[in-house]
Amino acid sequence: MDKRKLGNSGLDIAPLALGCNVFGWTADEPTSFTLLDAFLASGFNYIDTADSYSRWVPGNKGGESEAIIGRWLKQRGGRDQVIIGSKVGMPMPGLGKGGLSRRWITQEVENSLRRLQTDYIDLYMAHIDDPDVPIEEPLETFAGLIREGKVRAIGASNFSSLRLQQALDASTASNLPRYQSLQPNYSIAERSEFEGALQSLCLREKIGVISYYSLANGFLTGKYRSKADTTGAARGAFVEKYINERGSRILAALDAVASQCEARPSQIALAWLMARPGITAPIASARSLDQLEEIMKAARIKLDQTQIDLIDDASRP
Repeated sequence: MDKRKLGNSGLDIAPLALGCNVFGWTADEPTSFTLLDAFLASGFNYIDTADSYSRWVPGNKGGESEAIIGRWLKQRGGRDQVIIGSKVGMPMPGLGKGGLSRRWITQEVENSLRRLQTDYIDLYMAHIDDPDVPIEEPLETFAGLIREGKVRAIGASNFSSLRLQQALDASTASNLPRYQSLQPNYSIAERSEFEGALQSLCLREKIGVISYYSLANGFLTGKYRSKADTTGAARGAFVEKYINERGSRILAALDAVASQCEARPSQIALAWLMARPGITAPIASARSLDQLEEIMKAARIKLDQTQIDLIDDASRP
């Protein structure tokens, strides 16, 4: 399977990333192991987690996803066959308020390494911008972690174009590591946050883009077509905002292209992202092997320009 370079990080990533936010939430440990095994066996290599996953689940404290991955790694071996991306910066109930201070990053990277049962994290990301610390502080901290061999490359998530540019400028001015990736909320249903200044910056600075919510919390699978479809669904509250006239246009376009490609709407939504300029890999999560097998097939779909235009026209505001 062809892989894409992540900026200048030296990391080569297959064109689909496995979102591990569901581990310890809607995917239990045996299911998570099965998903990880199948993902790697199919030629993919990048798995995405964070110290805070899945703290939103009653009874969880955060770190559950990393811990499951760590136990899988210990059982399976083959650390060099997988690229692990993790993040720091979100609040952790009972541990602290998060942020990107030197103290917090230094504390949390050790917790992540321990849970992951590994000596290094391939891509360590600032999960959210922190305007309360000097923009150089996390970069200086990351520089130390890279020197110590605990981190291979760094990335940003949920940064505005202004703040990302300031961070890149600080890296140049102070000879500090650069953010090699960005994780934005980007999908056919959510285009305004990334397209424009942020996308232009990433293309100009050769920053790899790993989009999250690539299926808009499941809306782009086509299973939520009315408010009634969201009742009792784990992500129902998150997709209601898409159930409107624009959402109907998007699903109709996905249905049409899916029919032409003998595929499913979710596969077309991911294939559209893979075809976007600057996208290294969209992130998609799965709760079952059937779901995973469905989304992995997206990497084999090549949309033509007419199909891309149809989706673009339907998804404009």
